[in-house]
Amino acid sequence: MASTSATLSLTSSSTLIDSKAPRQPSGISSLQCTSLPSIHASMEQSQNRQQTWKTTAYCRKLARNVITKATGETPAEMVSTETPEIVKKVQEAWEKVDDKYAVTSIAVAGAIAVWGSSGMISAIDRLPLVPGVLELVGIGYTGWFAYKNLVFKPDRDALLGKIKATYKDILGSSS
Repeated sequence: MASTSATLSLTSSSTLIDSKAPRQPSGISSLQCTSLPSIHASMEQSQNRQQTWKTTAYCRKLARNVITKATGETPAEMVSTETPEIVKKVQEAWEKVDDKYAVTSIAVAGAIAVWGSSGMISAIDRLPLVPGVLELVGIGYTGWFAYKNLVFKPDRDALLGKIKATYKDILGSSS
C-alpha cells in the first residue's frame, strides 16, 4: 500500500499579535501544516507521525497568533461612535424606573421561567405520541381561529378593533 499524506504550506502576510515571530520548536524544520498520517504502523511511520503532530501543533499555534486587517474604505455608519436610538430609549426608560431591584428580579425570574419551560417542552417532545397529537391540536385551532375571525368581513373588523383596543390599553395611546 502506498502511503499518502497531503501537505499544506502556511504562508501569510498578516501581522502577528505580539509583533514577534514565534519561536520554532527544535524538531520542526519547515513551516508546513500536514494532514493526518496514514494508519501504517512501522517505526519510520511512527516517527513521521510524531513529526506530523508537532508540525500541526506548531501551525495551529502560529495561526492563533495571526490577526488580519481588512483593507479598503469603511462605511460611515461603522466609524461613528454614536449609540443607536433604541439604546438611548432603553437607557432613558431605565433611568425613569424607581424600583430597579424589582424590575431586575422580574427579569431574572422571567429568564428562569423561559429556561424551565424550554426544558419541560423538550421533555414532552421526547414522549412518543404527544408531539403528533399537539401538532394536530395546533392545526385544528388555527383552522377554527381563521374560520371564526378571518373569513367574513364583520369578524375581521371586530378582531382588528380588539387588537387596537388591547394595543391602546398596553401602551396608553395608538399610533
